[in-house]
Amino acid sequence: MIRVYRAPWSTNCERIALALAHKGLEAESVMIDYADRRPVEEVSGQPLIPVIADGGEVVADSVAIIRHLDRRYGEPLLFPPDDPERAHCEVFVEWFNEVYKHAPNGIETELEGSPDLAVVAELGGRLDAHLDLFERLLTGRDYFLEEFSAADIVAYPHLKYAAGRPDGDDELFHVILDERQSVEGRPRLAAWIERVRARPVAFGPV
Repeated sequence: MIRVYRAPWSTNCERIALALAHKGLEAESVMIDYADRRPVEEVSGQPLIPVIADGGEVVADSVAIIRHLDRRYGEPLLFPPDDPERAHCEVFVEWFNEVYKHAPNGIETELEGSPDLAVVAELGGRLDAHLDLFERLLTGRDYFLEEFSAADIVAYPHLKYAAGRPDGDDELFHVILDERQSVEGRPRLAAWIERVRARPVAFGPV
């Protein structure tokens, strides 16, 4: 059985919960404490989660894990098999991780130190503008591509905070996503969040 090393409230771990459930795969959950990362370090040689151990293969990083699940278990694929949909998915995933996440990561860095409020405001404006892009991308479709895909899995754990933050989740990064994102005036994004929220997951947030 697949073993997943994860931590409470992790957005990257939620990606794996969605991917496993979409493929109908069972997994054993190994919850680690952020203050003691030895279990994941012992299995993977590094401290970051998620990590999976699957048939003697150990894979770290949420996107790498999704690719592994597609490669090892096949249909239903999360990265579409054919271009141009696969190319669209690859571009979206890379843009989300490298461009969209720059703004909330930057705000978190500022707030953890002596914040430059002008920088925080600029990054907040960029984050708000990105939500408008997502609203436009969802025109005439239920998901970011023609079908549910890695694009939705990568984006949902971050964009869901535009519709609110669950009780008990007080991580600074998630507070930023909650307070600086909104579905107001973005009905397609709001509907997409509820659509993905209704999908099965392999394990919960905690």
